[in-house]
Amino acid sequence: MRPLLTALLLPLFLYGCATMGGADDPTAGLVNPEVRSRTVSGGDAIDEYYVAGQLRVVKITPARGPVYYLVDNNADGILDSSKGEGPISPVQYKLLTW
Repeated sequence: MRPLLTALLLPLFLYGCATMGGADDPTAGLVNPEVRSRTVSGGDAIDEYYVAGQLRVVKITPARGPVYYLVDNNADGILDSSKGEGPISPVQYKLLTW
């Protein structure tokens, strides 16, 4: 019974993992962004994504640790939380990718 259940659920699990790839990258939905990149002391890389001259996403790639994003969800010029509930807390971490 268990091998049959595993055989039926494994493809669904893998399909779900494969479809989440673009969902956690807030830069994927931007149309023709202007990207400004810089490296700060300590080796952290910062990529700023501008659309129509307005900052929409900041991608921070630390020298050590996972990449994270600061996002302006409602285009008001203020970097919001992932749910659009106010400024910058919490940040979005991308922990795993396939």
